[in-house]
Amino acid sequence: MKGTERAPRVDAPPDAPGSVNVAQYLPEQAARQPGGIALRFEALRGPRAEWSFRALDQECDRLAHGLEGIGIRRGVRTVLMVPPSPELFALTFALFKIGAVPVLVDPGMGVRSLGKCLDEAAPQAFIGIPKAHVARRLLGWAKRTVTISVTTGRLGGQPLSRVRRDTGRSFEMADTTADDIAAILFTSGSTGVPKGAVYTHGIFTAQIEMLREAYGIEPGEVDLPTFPLFALFDPALGMTAVIPKMDFTRPGHVHPPNIIGPIQEHAITNMFGSPALLDRVGRFGVKEGVKLPSLRRVLSAGAPASPANLARFQSLLEEGAEIFTPYGATEALPVASIGSRAILEETREATEQGAGICVGRPVSGVDVAIIAIDDGPIEEWSETMRLPAREVGEIVVHGPIVTQSYHSRLEADRLSKIEDLGTGRRRHRHRMGDLGYLDDAGQLWFCGRKAHRVETESGRLYTICLERIFDAHPAVRRSALVGVGKRGEQRPVLCVELEKDGSEEAVRRELLEMARMHETTREVKDILFHKGFPVDIRHNAKIFREKLAVWARGKLR
Repeated sequence: MKGTERAPRVDAPPDAPGSVNVAQYLPEQAARQPGGIALRFEALRGPRAEWSFRALDQECDRLAHGLEGIGIRRGVRTVLMVPPSPELFALTFALFKIGAVPVLVDPGMGVRSLGKCLDEAAPQAFIGIPKAHVARRLLGWAKRTVTISVTTGRLGGQPLSRVRRDTGRSFEMADTTADDIAAILFTSGSTGVPKGAVYTHGIFTAQIEMLREAYGIEPGEVDLPTFPLFALFDPALGMTAVIPKMDFTRPGHVHPPNIIGPIQEHAITNMFGSPALLDRVGRFGVKEGVKLPSLRRVLSAGAPASPANLARFQSLLEEGAEIFTPYGATEALPVASIGSRAILEETREATEQGAGICVGRPVSGVDVAIIAIDDGPIEEWSETMRLPAREVGEIVVHGPIVTQSYHSRLEADRLSKIEDLGTGRRRHRHRMGDLGYLDDAGQLWFCGRKAHRVETESGRLYTICLERIFDAHPAVRRSALVGVGKRGEQRPVLCVELEKDGSEEAVRRELLEMARMHETTREVKDILFHKGFPVDIRHNAKIFREKLAVWARGKLR
């Protein structure tokens, strides 16, 4: 059909059906548990605060009929700028049912990046809150391509309330395949301008099944998602999503009772939180003597969580519960996973001695390889590129959850994708841009971002390996290694956030003494104290080392 886009093929199980649409999970759950609660919104009151699976599925059908009627059809790229709300869930699944392509961006990424991303996406339709429409018109976002505008309020386009059509019948879902584009999800932009990762229906389906299998998630569970994109998985997994009252762009500043209260009130069994959110809630919980007996598992991603952070939050849980830290990225998730017990009891000591962070074994169906560090493109995959165990290099992944391209970013594709013709099918391995190694037992260890490595005249330093040594100091909240100067001649500088105000000189002396005790850290001679590291807007956990490097250079002058 005209307007339908295809992405490069992804691997799917041999017996996968020809028709694959990620929206199919919703009507299946509506049939299995029609009266079961799919969504609860802590910030809302009245009938909009609680939605059953049946009610959500029926609302999706009404919206799908209406959106298709105004021209949003299969393959139409549609920007969705709606905050976590009933409309966000209903619109997302309605677009999936149509076979349209939602374009999802973080509004907090900044006006300049947001405009560039939307121009690159070249959307034909724009659905958003009135504020988003005002910004679009004032700043000219995608003005050359958008022809259909829908608003959740009264300003900016056709009101959603008038678009929806109650036909009294189910919407006939688009007959999409595993290879058809389902959505464009933009990265957080923590290492540059955000890029739009192209997701297919097959990738979404594989992610849902992998999450279900890896963590034993069962229909009927209750989830507290503190990241909106992950919340969209809940209806497909058959879980009730309890959406907390919080600013989703500032998880590191969440009001802890707004997280703890819903967990206790609704007997939450599953929770997602960035390390920054776990740190804030964990500190509050320990201070107030909080216990969270209903939680079976906690998932934390976005940046590595420190052992101290994990231990603190683990103390709030029952003995059988655990915190899992899946490793991955927007382009490929989940890649590997490990639980807090293994971290605290088995790998913590090695981490604090400079071995990096163990992120666990690759999940079933995902192949992880380590290749030599190279900043340039690699055209074609060869098995001879794999490095032996315990040798640090770039992490490369392949599997059904790996995106095959970025939207309209050919240079980014050249630098991050490696074509693999090993099975006679066109497929791509994804270069994670992360450095690490596989140990003798097949576990993956993370050493830091490739772009953040520090190369001195004496050799190469890896950020995470070095930082975790200093993070073990009780006065250090977290640290960040940056390089000042030309690569190959860089001066390593350790930036430090303290747990509390105190004697910086005393801590500096102790950290320099620690540096002399480890071969990994002996080159560190400069330590600078920073009041609050710049971090990403999505998880408030990834440190913007590029900005810190500029700050450090100014301080050293």
